[in-house]
Amino acid sequence: MTAPTPRLLLASASPRRSALLTQIGVPHRVQATEVDESALAGEAPLALVQRLACAKAMAGVPLAGGLPVLGADTIVVLDDRVFGKPVDGIEAQAMLLALAGRTHRVLSAVALVLPTGQTQCRVSENQVRMRPISPAEALWYWHSGEPRDKAGGYAIQGLAAIFIEGLTGSFSGVMGLPLFETAQLLGEAGIGIGSAA
Repeated sequence: MTAPTPRLLLASASPRRSALLTQIGVPHRVQATEVDESALAGEAPLALVQRLACAKAMAGVPLAGGLPVLGADTIVVLDDRVFGKPVDGIEAQAMLLALAGRTHRVLSAVALVLPTGQTQCRVSENQVRMRPISPAEALWYWHSGEPRDKAGGYAIQGLAAIFIEGLTGSFSGVMGLPLFETAQLLGEAGIGIGSAA
């Protein structure tokens, strides 16, 4: 059985984003892109996540062979402080302990660049409440290997689910690819979901 023809290029190294696209029936190619994820001076979290999603999608255009390109970015925000990907175990544990017992925002942006150059972006804003977490639990979680390369130093779909008291918004958005917004973008561009090719 031959693989279905890709409908777009996913400009991401994230296996979670690829799995989410597959979940909704969108055949795609994956190509990681390199983008500096540093915030600009005075840049608001919403502007940052949108800019990065668009930059990742644009970086994929030369590699797409004429396919539309989908890029995404996710950030965790607590008290207007952006928590990116932890650089090491010390930072990962500090992030988790800062989030513990609090409600934080998770912003996920998805951008679609069409072969015409037209670019559209959507943002999913979510609220996640974590239970109190002990330093021993934070250390255990780091040693699980899961927090590496995750915004905010945790993965809601993995072991970190035991820390989550509640979620308002999109589970897939917190994972890193908001499927509602993604489906909107693809539908508006005439890119079929599932059997709606």
